[in-house]
Amino acid sequence: MPNPDKKYDLLIRNVRVVRPKRTSVQRMDIAVKDGKFAKIGKGLKTADAATVVDGRNRLAFPGLVDPHMHCGIYGPLAEDALSESRAAAQGGVTSSLNYMRTGGYYMQKGGPYSQVYQEVLDISKDRLYVDYAYHLAPLDRTHIGEIDMLIDKFGVTSFKIFMFYGGYGLHGASSSQHEFLMIGKDEKYDIAHFEFVMRGVQRAMQRHPGKKAAISLSLHCELAEILAAYTKMVEGGARQTDLDTWLTGVSNDPECADCAPLAGLRAYSAARPPHSEGLAITIASYLANETNCANINLLHLTSRKAVEAALTMAKAFPHVNFRREVTIAHLCLDYDTPVKALAKVNPPIRSRDDVEFLWKALLDGKLDWVCSDHACCRYEMKLGKEDKSDIFQAKSGFGGTEFMLAALITAGKPRGLSYNRMAELLAYNAAERFGLKGKGDIAPGLDADLVLVDPDKSFVASGKLSESQQGYSVFEGMEMSATVTDTYLRGHRIWGDGQVIGAPRGQYLMRPYG
Repeated sequence: MPNPDKKYDLLIRNVRVVRPKRTSVQRMDIAVKDGKFAKIGKGLKTADAATVVDGRNRLAFPGLVDPHMHCGIYGPLAEDALSESRAAAQGGVTSSLNYMRTGGYYMQKGGPYSQVYQEVLDISKDRLYVDYAYHLAPLDRTHIGEIDMLIDKFGVTSFKIFMFYGGYGLHGASSSQHEFLMIGKDEKYDIAHFEFVMRGVQRAMQRHPGKKAAISLSLHCELAEILAAYTKMVEGGARQTDLDTWLTGVSNDPECADCAPLAGLRAYSAARPPHSEGLAITIASYLANETNCANINLLHLTSRKAVEAALTMAKAFPHVNFRREVTIAHLCLDYDTPVKALAKVNPPIRSRDDVEFLWKALLDGKLDWVCSDHACCRYEMKLGKEDKSDIFQAKSGFGGTEFMLAALITAGKPRGLSYNRMAELLAYNAAERFGLKGKGDIAPGLDADLVLVDPDKSFVASGKLSESQQGYSVFEGMEMSATVTDTYLRGHRIWGDGQVIGAPRGQYLMRPYG
């Protein structure tokens, strides 16, 4: 609690401060007052602080900003808000940005956001352990017309298009687009709708010049037509050689390693091929140029083809301010992972070659942030009820925010990724993009969100260690080289000694924030 008799409420001594946009890590002390960083320096006086903590030479990262989470997709929002924000705190995340929409899954209702979103906020209040905000998906014309209202009334400045929902559901072909999306019979969720969303977001930027930098549109880039065609072939028993012949007209040696029928995550990757991502990115980028929609986020790029398409579009349309996202799972897993169908996600886990290309792009500065795409899908729901080996019966998505920082250190440090760059990828860049000026760095005046990490304390990832209600982890068995020991939200310790501390104190972030 704040102490008016002391200069600082909290002093954390003897830590190695990791700041974005810096080239080194420095041993410093960190002072906090009224929930804000007050001073960062050497030799700060312990007598000036009500509470003094010895950081024991641990790394001090800014509280992570996880810009891509899903809360309430497979379970009630009220339950997910509690459990999955606990997982976020465990992983060092202090700001959770969750995607939300109307329609099937999530709130299980249609209608205008003026009604539905207030219910989302009412359910969320006092139930999250970390600060939070929501991205919203405009699914029909009414939603597009509400963009200005959402910015002004609710501080929602980021919006999303799920490109494959045009003829595809969350897990496969949709027999009724209108039923799945819960939109009117006269509405179409197609490329024309994407254009109109972009025009709506662009108009909002014009009408809110002071908030323009915080307003953006994110895209899940896959095309329903490609997915439907390839899924039909793969489910029909196509081999990789069959697909290669179909694409090139050249038959390969039938004795090759790819002559066996596709199965598991390899099958799912083939059913949602990388060029579907690349084509969707190209279409979306052209529409952004056509509509002058300036701030575009290309979500969870998974492959060489996706990244190359994104970079090509950035060069073609330099006036569009693109950001490129990658998930920690796509950096750490390939489609031969031992967790198999548990790692099913959209877009799919790819080949080892694609994984290494993502790392190259990340190290070359071509990707802007790392996220979790956390979507808690319990084990009993995840796999098909009849054939648990059938990848097409499994649900898409999984958690991971609780291991995101540890996994990035584990996989990134041996590749030459600096701690300072990690702070940019996990905190600063997303905070800057999504209008969180009070987050993402360790500096006087910003929210005192802080993560202490022991870089020499290893552990083996397991669902049993997770605060998530999911019950498993796609990182199962992976030895992590570093451990999050403490998480502070606005100067309050919310994770420490291997457990969540206290009651939920997360606040809703009206954006621009700070």
